[in-house]
Amino acid sequence: MSQPPDLKIAYVARLARIELSPVEQSAYAAQLGGILHYLEIIKQADLTGAEPSAHPLPGHNVWREDVPQPGFTVEQALQNAPQKRDDQFVVPRVVK
Repeated sequence: MSQPPDLKIAYVARLARIELSPVEQSAYAAQLGGILHYLEIIKQADLTGAEPSAHPLPGHNVWREDVPQPGFTVEQALQNAPQKRDDQFVVPRVVK
């Protein structure tokens, strides 16, 4: 037995720690119902002989060759740094 969409929306909202008004819950429930209805339609598609794929179009490698190139000097890299010390960026501490 599945839950009504309103209960699913409330449950997911609680997991996401967001507050939704009853109007928002109803709107999202209607949208979820539409998505689930569309998925039922897609399930009816005949996929006999269709090969699984990760993308509908054939892909190929579009990356350039990885060729070493000269980079910035330390002075160039640090020229706009608000704070620097010993050839390094100084940033606020985030871990105690």
